[in-house]
Amino acid sequence: MDRLVSTEWLAGEAGAADLRIVDASYGPATAAADHAAGHIPGAVFLDLETLVDAASPLPNMLPDAETFAARMRALGLDRGSRIVLYEDAPWKTAARAWWMLHLFGAHDVAILDGGLAKWKAEGRPLEKGMHAASPGAFAAAGQRAGVRSLAQMQANLASGAAQVLDARSAARFTGAEPDPRPGTAAGHIPGSRNLPYGALFYPDGTWKRGDDLRAAFAAAGIDLGRPLITTCGSGITAAVLLFGATLLGAREVGLYDGSWSEWGADASTPKATGLA
Repeated sequence: MDRLVSTEWLAGEAGAADLRIVDASYGPATAAADHAAGHIPGAVFLDLETLVDAASPLPNMLPDAETFAARMRALGLDRGSRIVLYEDAPWKTAARAWWMLHLFGAHDVAILDGGLAKWKAEGRPLEKGMHAASPGAFAAAGQRAGVRSLAQMQANLASGAAQVLDARSAARFTGAEPDPRPGTAAGHIPGSRNLPYGALFYPDGTWKRGDDLRAAFAAAGIDLGRPLITTCGSGITAAVLLFGATLLGAREVGLYDGSWSEWGADASTPKATGLA
């Protein structure tokens, strides 16, 4: 299964015994109600907003391996399932779910190109309510090699070993717009580059491909042959940049999970404003 699948492909595969469809929509608080009101038939609701480290003061931090695995089992997933993720959210949150599943050992995971919006625009069937799945046997591998910590980001600031790419808007990146989180500075990690995540999509909401996608990274000054770390406000849209880079064959890509909500609120970290 490709990393990115079409609505036509998914419609043709619907009902396959090893296929699991997962709604990875995130926020606002109505995401679960929206799922119940109409979702792709057979889809289960991930509830990405609660799939976090509840003990962390930072938003959206990764849960531990067993917490993650327990949620996947409850949704009927196995590590060997073919898993297709979609969202009905402007932040393209299926990418965050894709990243998490890969970290914890899922073998065959894809994103539905265009998400629920494209599925609905084509007049494809919807199902109401919450799908009750038979328990799965997902066992997390506990792999966190793709996660970057504050200490690692500080070390990278000194070494410059990896490029850092920020998915937030230009106004948030430059500091022209204040951060919405109280006590969090404006600006960006010194030396980082900016690529607002929306630049990776065509106007119809589908992913850019090939030269169009490559041009977006090139315009941000990124060399996909070099190590890359993606970041954003709280680790959600950073996964969009990471997924886009993997579509182009990038191999050394990590995600700073604390992102600006951690770096920007830490008085000891240096901050930059303006253009990189």
